[in-house]
Amino acid sequence: MLYINKLEELPMTICKLNKKAAGKNAVIVGYVMKPAREEDFAKRGAFPMNPTPNGLIFVPLTFDTPLSSQLQVVDVVLHKATDEIMSIELGSNSESSNGVTYTSGMQELQRFMEHHSNFFAIDPLDNIYPVLDRLKIQLVLLGLQDLNAEGRLTIRGAHFLKVNDFNESDLAQRLPEAKLSFPCIVKPQVACGVADAHSMALVFEIEDFKHLSVPLPAVVQEYINHSSTLFKFYVLGETVFHAVKKSIPKFQYFEEIICKETAQNLYCLIGSNQRVLPLPPSFDLQFLAFSIFSCLKSLPTDTESQHPGDAVSCKVDLDLELVKDAAKWLARTLDLTIFGFDVVVQEGTGDHVIVDVNYLPSFKEVHNDIAIPAFWDAIKTKYESKKTKAATPASSS
Repeated sequence: MLYINKLEELPMTICKLNKKAAGKNAVIVGYVMKPAREEDFAKRGAFPMNPTPNGLIFVPLTFDTPLSSQLQVVDVVLHKATDEIMSIELGSNSESSNGVTYTSGMQELQRFMEHHSNFFAIDPLDNIYPVLDRLKIQLVLLGLQDLNAEGRLTIRGAHFLKVNDFNESDLAQRLPEAKLSFPCIVKPQVACGVADAHSMALVFEIEDFKHLSVPLPAVVQEYINHSSTLFKFYVLGETVFHAVKKSIPKFQYFEEIICKETAQNLYCLIGSNQRVLPLPPSFDLQFLAFSIFSCLKSLPTDTESQHPGDAVSCKVDLDLELVKDAAKWLARTLDLTIFGFDVVVQEGTGDHVIVDVNYLPSFKEVHNDIAIPAFWDAIKTKYESKKTKAATPASSS
């Protein structure tokens, strides 16, 4: 007979019993993420308490009971730490996540991992720090030039410029020096985890900068005409998936817009006036937001592809092998297990441009029957790899 003090202890108790029944090769994965995200993964069958075919047992970690006792049971922690961010302190050249302040529960997990160097997490908090900072990730993407070779298309990050003050006297000069022209996108340097991280703007002339409410410091990023097509890539360990999505229209479309009230209440800066921008509801704008509104709440989504994995008609030539090489390069460079990035193909040049990188995406555009097993394999492979590396010094001494 088993006794538990709180109902919250029941899932952990069940998982311990399941591991005992499954044998020593079973691995308990404790996960931490916001309830809505957890529910989404769970509905897709990603978090079973019974062992997966490769021996994973999933259990939610709760901050309502002592975390240390839970972490003594689990073998690896899977976290979406960006869900637990309270604030981010920029300005340091350090790659460490020490400038990130998490919720009290996540801080407890952070302290545990710092004091237990052999504890496995997917992924270490320091590894996700570049994804939280748009400037840092842009600097990382500069390294893509090593993949480019003669006779092959170019893959790169978007051209960019950091701005500390929109009233800088030399801003008009610095933009072309950074290979930027109008229109361009202005984004907060902080990429996620805080309320205004997605408050962005599209600007058409230098005077527009004086009217921006985008938080500073900011990153001015190249706007790329890309045939209204966005490629969303998902890296799950050694496996790379992608989906084709509708995206924002060409620059010429903005020159012809009729400003009127729309159901989406989507705003754009045109000239020096904030006006309503009526965009067709079929466009997926999740990688871009306009002034005032959060792209996570206000932007229209693709209605042509209602089911995960459904194809969207695409007339853009994508060099899939080139992007897969970039995916592997990013995985090595960032040392991340599960992440996503968005690619657009520039009209005229054919440049493949990575415009966004994010940690532990939902990858819900990929069918569950292939995405979920790949998700499990990515976790198990990374766990076994880390376990082998941790054991190597002891065996050689």
